[in-house]
Amino acid sequence: MAKKLNPTQFTKAVVRSFMKDSGLEPTLLGKHFRVVSATEGRVDFENRLQTIHGGTLASLVDLGGSLAVASTGRFSTGVSTDLNVTYLSPGGCPGDLLKGTAILDKIGKTLAYTQVTFTNSKGQLAARGSHTKYVAGTMGEAGPFVAPAEFSDVD
Repeated sequence: MAKKLNPTQFTKAVVRSFMKDSGLEPTLLGKHFRVVSATEGRVDFENRLQTIHGGTLASLVDLGGSLAVASTGRFSTGVSTDLNVTYLSPGGCPGDLLKGTAILDKIGKTLAYTQVTFTNSKGQLAARGSHTKYVAGTMGEAGPFVAPAEFSDVD
């Protein structure tokens, strides 16, 4: 039976679902990707990468924006309508920690607007992105913060 989760647990469940079913390549994120914390409308995450490629950052903007939507209790996070990334500083050296923060700026009946920022191990803003999602019909019948049982076993 599905159970109600707190925002951090729920967002981790959504990540597990993405890794299994969304077409997101898990190796793209590296084995150290993790959601650090989530509150409604905000998700903090980390990733240690051997190298950081611009395409990887674009994928992380997509994922981060989706997780910001998920942090409102929506297991289904809609589809992308627009994605933009600006690269400002190097992401770091092999083994460095890259931190991301995804913020939900606004969610309406049909669209959600998010922004994602990345800081490198020196604390410099490495990249920023914006992500718009079509979210009509994404609040599931089970209600907010209820994940399917197969994804609910999170710490």
